[in-house]
Amino acid sequence: MNIDLIANLAYVISAILFVFGLKMLGSPATARRGNLLSSVGMLIAVVAGLTDGGIISFQWIAIGMVTGAIIGALAARLVAMTSMPEMVALFNGSGGAASLLVGWSTLYDGQIATFTAVTVLLAILIGGVTLTGSLIAWGKLSETINSAALVFSGQRIFNSLLLAALIGSGVMLSLDPAVDSVWLYAVIGLSLLLGVMAVIPIGGADMPVVISLLNSYSGLAACAAGFAINNNILIVAGSLVGASGIILTNIMCKAMNRSLTNVLFSGFGAVKQAAAVEGEVKPITAEDAYYVLEAATNVCFVPGYGMAVAQAQHVVKELGELLEGNGCEVSFAIHPVAGRMPGHMNVLLAEADVPYEQLVEMDDINPRIENVDVAIVIGANDVVNPAAREDEGSPIYGMPIINVDKARTVFVLKRSMASGFSGVDNPLFFGENTRMLFGDAKESISAVISEFG
Repeated sequence: MNIDLIANLAYVISAILFVFGLKMLGSPATARRGNLLSSVGMLIAVVAGLTDGGIISFQWIAIGMVTGAIIGALAARLVAMTSMPEMVALFNGSGGAASLLVGWSTLYDGQIATFTAVTVLLAILIGGVTLTGSLIAWGKLSETINSAALVFSGQRIFNSLLLAALIGSGVMLSLDPAVDSVWLYAVIGLSLLLGVMAVIPIGGADMPVVISLLNSYSGLAACAAGFAINNNILIVAGSLVGASGIILTNIMCKAMNRSLTNVLFSGFGAVKQAAAVEGEVKPITAEDAYYVLEAATNVCFVPGYGMAVAQAQHVVKELGELLEGNGCEVSFAIHPVAGRMPGHMNVLLAEADVPYEQLVEMDDINPRIENVDVAIVIGANDVVNPAAREDEGSPIYGMPIINVDKARTVFVLKRSMASGFSGVDNPLFFGENTRMLFGDAKESISAVISEFG
């Protein structure tokens, strides 16, 4: 068997592992095994690619793999769950940067065919947009920069001119694909700028959609880079990431009541003025909350980013088990964009070993929310905000929410009356059936648990 045949067989094995690994990522019960399978598949693909390419000196490759393994291990151990969305954004940006560099390096091969030149252009363009777009997303998620939508007069005109200049530079680069071409640097610079301009008009509440979209971009960039260097497995892997990212983006868009076209062309995130919220807040103590919960027969937890900040998932599970032991039906209502990345709450609850069958999607819990005795909102805000249903002037108007305000009683666990990530006030806090349990969510729930003792 020659080297080419062995490499192609290895690529087929890698592709199979990628597909099965991706399938397993669809369930918390199999996600870890799916991640391991995909990692093994990528290792096989890298080794096969190096062998097929005739690379004899592996010193730098080995150094890169060891460095990457150390960074990955440290990130997995040291990065807090609350910072996971930011890390995902940086990973997306890294993928974009890698594709940009791969496409750029292809030009050093000398004269290349027109088709290859176009794929190089796409790898650089999409990779550049993904890189800077992900950095802006990271800044907004970490609140290093203002998470609000940043818009200015003439923004669409500027973006249109930027896109036209990028297309023109891309055409010229495709006609003359040279390393020292001024059009190459123009494409790189304009694509990096386009990434910034594509994300800054998007508000913080829409970041889960943006992360999904940038993930798709990183896959498409890798796919283009695969065509540029004629590597089949890179094409397959990039296509899988790109397609799954687009599917996830579409799911997120539906959950946010956004159009995919608007996301692609930065058409949302415009500044709106929500109606002022007035009313009287009704605080509650842990002891009083215990008496209500002790008599409840149906309790639904609604987790949000605040639960991640407080690291309250373990005490939430403990409270749920106490309630079940008291003859209460317990469920966890999961909004598709709760937290700051897709699946954020699912990961948190899986970390606490909450049974997967207790997790209920928004569309399933809303029809029966009126029969819930107590809905416990833990650090969620925008995803339970009735303004999305009632206030046409609200920036989140039209976004499907979990209708906790229709439950018989609502406990809201928050540190203060501060608004959510979108900056929109929540009339739920002033509802007649709402009671506010102020303080750190973990400490508040621990106090309720102690009452059961």
